[in-house]
Amino acid sequence: MTRKKPILLSLGAKAMILLTGLSVCFADMATAEEPPAKELFGGMKLPARAEPQAYGFYSRGCLAGGVAIPTDGPTWQAMRLSRNRRWGHPQMISLVEQLSKDAAQYDGWPGLLLGDISQPRGGPMLSGHASHQVGLDADIWLTPMPSRTLTASERENLSATSMLKKNAFLTVDPNIWTPSHARVIMRAASYPQVERIFVNPAIKKKLCDTWTGDRSHLGKVRPAYGHDFHFHIRIKCPSGSVGCKSQDPVAAGDGCDASLAWWFTDEPWAPPKKDPNAKPAPKAKPVGLGDLPKACALVLDTPGPASEEEATFRPGATGLAALTPPSPAAAGSGTAPGFPPDLAKVPVPRVRPAAP
Repeated sequence: MTRKKPILLSLGAKAMILLTGLSVCFADMATAEEPPAKELFGGMKLPARAEPQAYGFYSRGCLAGGVAIPTDGPTWQAMRLSRNRRWGHPQMISLVEQLSKDAAQYDGWPGLLLGDISQPRGGPMLSGHASHQVGLDADIWLTPMPSRTLTASERENLSATSMLKKNAFLTVDPNIWTPSHARVIMRAASYPQVERIFVNPAIKKKLCDTWTGDRSHLGKVRPAYGHDFHFHIRIKCPSGSVGCKSQDPVAAGDGCDASLAWWFTDEPWAPPKKDPNAKPAPKAKPVGLGDLPKACALVLDTPGPASEEEATFRPGATGLAALTPPSPAAAGSGTAPGFPPDLAKVPVPRVRPAAP
């Protein structure tokens, strides 16, 4: 019987194997210990003090230089204040303010009740939305603003009004829907910076069947389940937002065609066909910081303003001028250096402490 000679490894080779094993081990530990991105961004109370920039896509990104719309305005009131989601890119906040004023003046809509816009630094939310991550989305209730100021309790507990008939998922209730609902939605769609308006398919069909005004913007109004209590405004990537990923343009036409009819068939509800030979799909992991654009790590680490008041939008202003003057304590802190950053050089830490 012939013995095989043992394989002799140099000290350097042994060290390389050891280091490789350790690096794999540490990488696994880091991945396991990294908090979900929704916890990191959901824990931020104030924005990154920086030039306004949207990074990534509407459903996978973050926001620098966000501003808050005031809780109350002459033609709006913000709802669900405990969520701290009335932040957005200054252009988004400016558009909401403009819509509230135009709708009150021209469309018989007394004022907007504002739902979620974004978190102070954007990013994945702790609950409720897959999008709204880059400060360019806003939910507007289909309930008109009352003539009085709502209490804190009402803002937390009042429910928006569905436009649909009870037990009729895809039929608009004519006793609830009014021409003013149509006008405020089409007003929002008419703004050139608006890319899409999401509404329940039944609302889209109602507009297709009854809107007699300018239909050139009707194609922006897109059907999507879950939008019978509110409509969702999405604006384009602002000019100069390095790293903001645009959505494909909407198709030509008014959208009142076979693409709308599809929503009223059984196909959207049909379960996907399963391959009997396919292996079970691995359990989806929560989105981590490393799954977002590299700039989002810097957005998290950038100092914020001294107070919410300092980062509150001033109606009628745009860009950095939309911010209230900094407090004496914050004066001189200026805009965070390094924005817009060189995305290729921004490190992505794999282990981070939970956000305060």
